[in-house]
Amino acid sequence: MVKLTIVALVYNLEKYLPRCLDSLVNQTLEDIEILCVDDGSTDSAPKIIDEYEQKYPEKVKAFHKTNGGEFTTRNYGLERASGEYITFVDTDDYVEKNWAEKLYNAAKENDADLAVCAFERINLETDKVVCTDMTRFGYSCKKIDPNDDFMVFINPAPWNKIYKRDKVKDLRFLSFRGFNDTMFLMEAYSRIEKIVFIPDVLYHYYLRYDSQIHTINQKDVQNLKKYLLEVKEFYKKSNKYDEMKYILDLMAFIHLGVSVMYRASYDKSIDMKIMLNDTIKYLDENFSSWRNNPFLKLTYSIKKGFKHFGLWGISLLYKWKMAMVYIKIYRFFIDKLKLDIKW
Repeated sequence: MVKLTIVALVYNLEKYLPRCLDSLVNQTLEDIEILCVDDGSTDSAPKIIDEYEQKYPEKVKAFHKTNGGEFTTRNYGLERASGEYITFVDTDDYVEKNWAEKLYNAAKENDADLAVCAFERINLETDKVVCTDMTRFGYSCKKIDPNDDFMVFINPAPWNKIYKRDKVKDLRFLSFRGFNDTMFLMEAYSRIEKIVFIPDVLYHYYLRYDSQIHTINQKDVQNLKKYLLEVKEFYKKSNKYDEMKYILDLMAFIHLGVSVMYRASYDKSIDMKIMLNDTIKYLDENFSSWRNNPFLKLTYSIKKGFKHFGLWGISLLYKWKMAMVYIKIYRFFIDKLKLDIKW
């Protein structure tokens, strides 16, 4: 049986592709399959993955499809995976040789549905490490608990984690850019029971500032609002909504109110005053517990540390209709002080 399916997303980036594929084919974990899915590349990337398939036929499978975007590429691989666990890799990044083995062994030893490792963000232009993330949980295993918001602070990207495939094989990445990984993780939480954490830096993520996650426009915001409602409906159909309401509402506030509003502020065509008012109205109508969420109470936040306290402060500014103050402060830390703050 294949222990782990690795879905490698391929779209151009011929310069970085061999580095990524070399790190995958040399994994210390045996019995893996690497599905290289080319999303209509226009450079030599399709040829490169064909060469790796010929050189490593027992591990690598090359697929070619017409361009459809990141979410279609992930779904294409998910539909063809046969591993006990599954993960997804961006091919301008690379992984440590024991990345798969450490994640798989930790998942098996703890009977976990999801295993998460630490990673570092690297500036693609300077090759300097910007920050290290997902070390805060140490070596630990946690059960999903509606009274504990720890899962809200797990980065949503699928590449530093492996999923038990039986839990997610019928889920799909939703059809919009930039946030389909967040929606996938939110839906997966309804199936997952245990998560194991490894604080070792095993994944090296390269920041490309021309990437879609750094360019948010009006349409992206509207799409996120639409798909947050789809996730909410998914939880209702799964009979998980009442149990997980406070977690979902908190995630909606963080991803829409905190993260996306900051990114949208860089689009000069957007009137942020109008957008922030619309966001408050949307949250009040659809995720209303953000105003009295137990995870955004001052007493809870003080006990939980800096990030929780920061979120409490941001929620307070939203209630006072002063969210633009938060955005200006956040942009000062990011743009002027060059601090990489992730919620």
